[in-house]
Amino acid sequence: MSVHLQLAIMVGLMINAVLFGIGAVIVLSIPVLADNAKYFLPVVVVTCFILTPFIAWLMAPRLRLRYWREREQSAKHLST
Repeated sequence: MSVHLQLAIMVGLMINAVLFGIGAVIVLSIPVLADNAKYFLPVVVVTCFILTPFIAWLMAPRLRLRYWREREQSAKHLST
């Protein structure tokens, strides 16, 4: 298993929790949606499961040390 995939899996768990929390708060805080929460909360769960892998795959490379070293070096070249 590649490092990229391992990072994506680890970050994906946290991303899924955050997305679900945001979706649940939105559904439960809006009265019209809260009345039909038994329909909208499953939609939030499915949407989170669909979006999580894509967001995690985009975030995983940014968690590697190599990315930050390259970023710092390019910043030094821009500033000089």
